[in-house]
Formats: sequence, C-alpha cells, structure tokens
Amino acid sequence: MSAVNHEVILCIVNNGFSETVMEAAKDAGARGGTILNARGTANKEAESFFHIAIQPEKEIVMILVDAKIKDAVLHALYQKAGLDTMGQGIAFSIPVENVVGLTPWKADDKPEAEKAPKKADAK
Repeated sequence: MSAVNHEVILCIVNNGFSETVMEAAKDAGARGGTILNARGTANKEAESFFHIAIQPEKEIVMILVDAKIKDAVLHALYQKAGLDTMGQGIAFSIPVENVVGLTPWKADDKPEAEKAPKKADAK
C-alpha cells in the first residue's frame, strides 16, 4: 500500500472569490491551483440552516498540496474565505495516492546508483 503524500483541496466559494482563496492558499505554502466555474443548487432549507443567502454562481478552486501542509492551507482558507466571510466558502480535502506532472523530468534526475562514477575496466 502506497503512502499518501499529496492531498487535493477543493474550495467552493461565491463567484468572484477564487483569487482570495488562491492568495490564502499560497500564503500557507501552496504553489497554485485550478479554478472551475460552477452553479450551486442549495434550496431554501439549506439557506435557513446555514443562516446565509445562497448565491447560485460559484467557483471551485482545486489545489494539490503536499500532505504536510494540508491543515495549514485549510485553516488559511477558513480564515480568509470561510462561511463567515463574503466568499461563504466550504473547503475539504481528499487524499491523492499517485501524482505525475508536478515537475518535468530531466535527464539529470537519475537514481543515485546511476549517478556514481563508474570504475574503469581493468585491462
């Protein structure tokens, strides 16, 4: 079983608050994210339960982070874009087992055994 080294954080905010989310995430150590446009479908019961007015136009910010900084990023999002803010954001994380494409592979990225100088053949 492989260890979980990354988490994807999803933050759903009112339209226009994705930059607030990204600023908070970057301040907490995240490198970047992806913003998706969305539409909320909450009903009047949800509005009265949460004591907020639901705006239908939403943005979802997906942020892939190292598992070590997940809690710091979530806390920053809660502080800057949580339900008590104008962004009225909800954030959660999902563990990610495998990741490719974070940094480009270079020819210099060889295992240590291959980097060691080879001994000259004895003649």
